[in-house]
Amino acid sequence: MDRKSDDSSPHYDAGIQPTTTRDRVSLGAARDDILPKGSVDPVYQAKAELLNAAIQEIGMGKYQWHLFVVTGFGWLADNLWPIVTGLILAPVVQEFNAKGPFLKLAQNIGLLVGALGWGVGSDIWGRKISFNTTLAIVGIFATVAAASPSFTALSVFAALWSVGVGGNLPVDSAIFLEFLPGTHQYLLTILSIWWAFGQLLGSLVAWPIISNYSCETTATTCARRDNMGWRYFLIAMGGLMVVLWFIRFFVFRLYESPKYLMGRGRFAEAVDVVHAVAKYNGKSIALTTEELESAGVSGDHANTAKGIEEGPQELDTTARAALKRKFEQFNGDHVRSLFATRTMAISTSLVIAIWAIIGLAFPLYNAFVTYFLATRGADFGDGTAWNTFDHYGSHWSLLIR
Repeated sequence: MDRKSDDSSPHYDAGIQPTTTRDRVSLGAARDDILPKGSVDPVYQAKAELLNAAIQEIGMGKYQWHLFVVTGFGWLADNLWPIVTGLILAPVVQEFNAKGPFLKLAQNIGLLVGALGWGVGSDIWGRKISFNTTLAIVGIFATVAAASPSFTALSVFAALWSVGVGGNLPVDSAIFLEFLPGTHQYLLTILSIWWAFGQLLGSLVAWPIISNYSCETTATTCARRDNMGWRYFLIAMGGLMVVLWFIRFFVFRLYESPKYLMGRGRFAEAVDVVHAVAKYNGKSIALTTEELESAGVSGDHANTAKGIEEGPQELDTTARAALKRKFEQFNGDHVRSLFATRTMAISTSLVIAIWAIIGLAFPLYNAFVTYFLATRGADFGDGTAWNTFDHYGSHWSLLIR
């Protein structure tokens, strides 16, 4: 049957004439995946493409730029807190006479739990809850950690605040991408500037606080009253996280991800979010609930655009299905495609090797560089806390230039 002659087929306004032909072009242009046809639920993919087309039509606007800022807080926290434990390591070890690596171990356990828990959980209970919770967890437990009476207590609190830190990148990146038009998804890499700010901020704040309120590294004993710098520093950084959470929760209104809502069968809410974002940006859009509900159903224009003749009549909207769709991304076909040709295999192997080396070297350096400077400074007769942070702070202040 000639689809162009079917007046009952749904139409989608992409800014020109809302014809079926234009629908196919819009949907094709909006595709932002490289997955082979049939590798994911075709109904879900068709509906996702329709939402992509809607976001593309809205374009880059005020909502996305505000989102760039508040999601940037997550990048800032992600780099700040691994640096924090490195900055407080030397005075903490001196005060409690403890083994410093265990503090980093506790932190990394928390980061792992957070990355897995929040990343998977956001597909079950939604992006919005995760987004509005992670920084609050970090701020509360970091501030409470300042009162730690022992190294064990501090390590427990470090693990707890790291659960919040670990959820920032997987949740924030998903939210940011799902509201970005395809033409501006390169901005995800630009968010890395917040990551650099996190490290710079932590170093500059620690410089005067820990330097002036810590025991000398050559001291044989270190009482709590003489070593309050790391506690003040945790209060300052924890308080900052509370302020950033306040901005996220009370100042900026985050809409739930339309793709999450669609995946859970809440089509009307997904369409309402798209219209709300369009209104926020001073635009209007003609997407309807009926179009989203029918996308991907056998005979629908989205299926025709995808070359699908027959398909499921409805989308599985259960939490189990949401998790299945998430883990389908990691099947063997996707991995094998990265090694499909000799050039691709070399490129993929190099990228994996580079990330593995960075993943090993970067945390180790930032975890123990201040401890190394403090202890080696003492060996050379210049083990003052000020000297340690003078070297460390000067190094990271180069980021400003």
